[in-house]
Amino acid sequence: MVPKIHKRGTRTIGLLYYLYGPGKAEEHIDPHLVASWDHAAPDPGRDPAVTYKQLQELLDQPLTNLEETERPTKHVWHLSVRNAPTDRTLSDQEWGDVARRMVAVSGIDDPEQGSGCRWVAVRHADDHIHILATLVREDGYRPDLDFDAVRVQSEARLLEKELGLRQLNPGDGTAAQRPTSAERHKADRMGRERTPREELRETVRRAAAGVASEEEFFERLGASGVLVRKRVAPSGDLLGYTVALSGDLNKDGEPIYYPGSKLAADLSLPRIRERWSGRRQDEPIVEPVAASGPAQARRRASAAVWQAILVMDRTDDAATAAYIAAAGEILDALAKTSAAHTRRELRDAAFVFERASRSHVRAERGHDRALRQAARDLVYSGPALGRGEDGATTAMVIDAVFFLVTVARHWHAKKAHAQQAAAAHLAAEHLRTAYRAAAAQPMGVLAVRGRSLALPVLRRQVLRVREALPAELAERVLAEAGWSALAATLADAEAAGYDATALLADAAARRELGSAESVSDVLVWRLRRAADLPADAQATPLPDGATASSGPAGPKAESPAAKGTQSRRR
Repeated sequence: MVPKIHKRGTRTIGLLYYLYGPGKAEEHIDPHLVASWDHAAPDPGRDPAVTYKQLQELLDQPLTNLEETERPTKHVWHLSVRNAPTDRTLSDQEWGDVARRMVAVSGIDDPEQGSGCRWVAVRHADDHIHILATLVREDGYRPDLDFDAVRVQSEARLLEKELGLRQLNPGDGTAAQRPTSAERHKADRMGRERTPREELRETVRRAAAGVASEEEFFERLGASGVLVRKRVAPSGDLLGYTVALSGDLNKDGEPIYYPGSKLAADLSLPRIRERWSGRRQDEPIVEPVAASGPAQARRRASAAVWQAILVMDRTDDAATAAYIAAAGEILDALAKTSAAHTRRELRDAAFVFERASRSHVRAERGHDRALRQAARDLVYSGPALGRGEDGATTAMVIDAVFFLVTVARHWHAKKAHAQQAAAAHLAAEHLRTAYRAAAAQPMGVLAVRGRSLALPVLRRQVLRVREALPAELAERVLAEAGWSALAATLADAEAAGYDATALLADAAARRELGSAESVSDVLVWRLRRAADLPADAQATPLPDGATASSGPAGPKAESPAAKGTQSRRR
């Protein structure tokens, strides 16, 4: 149940015409009263003899009793209450009870307080009602509406439980501004998947991913195709900015501009500046590696993400909040540069995770320097092709980001940040789907290589797994479909001179594996990253003696302890 208090208005009759009218797209069906300040209030929807003017005059009567100079300029209070599409349809009586509780808790008309304001609740659809009230009480005083939005939200959470409706998580005031119903209707008419506000929020977030200066931020914004206006003080200092979509026009045919702060609190210019504020004044901006391609950028991003995961549980809340905010930048950068078969899910993951990137815990910038640099490298490395080493390293970095998002979800849950935890959970599900799409080809190739290993080599990998992992986990790994790919990777690490048993034990201990859909997949990417093996198995020659037609692996497979120790430090 979503209650929304709209902007106050000046014309009672105008809102009545809208509530009882056909709607902007003929969506209003059978408009009628379900409750009011007076049980005998006339209803133009059910009584053809009653006019909108008559109802308006009754609603405004306390207002007209005042001297004109004492009347509030904007006297129309408007609240809509909407249920989720999956909720059952409430009866008129139930919606009437909802309306009475909303006006009571908001301060419009609480029976226990005596004289209240005049109001009506109009239903013109199955899933929502509108409440209109005039903001002068019967005794001539103004209602106390302090924190009315907070109070109606709290009442909605109670009503959800009592009426058996979908229970929403309580907000904390850090969510981005929701699109208005008018914006949603306009987007539908224009055939847009998202409203201009949502599209601009996504565009600005992508432009800000990993940026190191104002110049770079505005250069990226301009390149994205949106219209940009800068707000400059008389002194010449830059105060802020507004953005618009070129095709989103007002009634006068002019572009509709949105300030960054109206897209999301962390997209105001001062908050964007904070992203690079952790850099020391004398610290140079690290430019992306000139010869870096998408695969190398994804490898470095994967390493930076895992480094963040390993320290997040041992750092303070302000640093953790910075890591989570920077994780959003990694996701934005991946969504911008991903191949077609993963782009939609990564875009959706970034879109929902932005809610998880903001809370009342203020991020202490500087800790997130490596993650933000990784996001910058991803952007400047260009789009990935989705095959070969590009595709395989995409699967590798998505796997790592999944665990970072999972850590963020657990942290938010501990802090009772319900909306943020839910957003992180949903982002993780999108990442699961993106991972399956990215990993199918490289894991398939690895699996074929694993199944072609000579029997003695394969047996050695089985013994290695049972030696390195706890018994229950080892048997789970050996029973998974991804076991063949892991066997090939262990053979590759062995051939590269590593102590593959120690490498595997270290990879398993680095982070929990309970949330992994496939433990063997996770271990494959951890091993290939730690041993610096090509992510694309087709680029890795089979170890000497590892094919089914050959004998056991040669002496190179007996890796020195020093190499194993080195791998554990990565």
